[in-house]
Amino acid sequence: MAKGGIPGGMGNLMKQAQQMQAQMQKMQEELEQRTVEASAGGGMVKVVVNGKKELLDITIDPAAVDPEDVEMLQDLVLAAVNEGIHQADEMFREEMGQLTGGLNIPGMF
Repeated sequence: MAKGGIPGGMGNLMKQAQQMQAQMQKMQEELEQRTVEASAGGGMVKVVVNGKKELLDITIDPAAVDPEDVEMLQDLVLAAVNEGIHQADEMFREEMGQLTGGLNIPGMF
């Protein structure tokens, strides 16, 4: 160990951690640009969500619009949006898991 310095192994570990952090940042930025599509009610309501969990698009089949049953349409929209967010989370976990070799880093996923 060099006097007053970081032991060689510790220096390498810090360098590897910085490289992994940079790779994770790049992957996160790429994932934010990717999208997932989810649907509910047999495709009557479809949504597109990006990796930032932002709702980008929603399509509602006119057959789902029944003025006598607005609650059903609300439920379909909620179900589709929640499924889209769930799929975006899964996409993020899978990709980050590949980068970290399955290592679960608290606060990252």
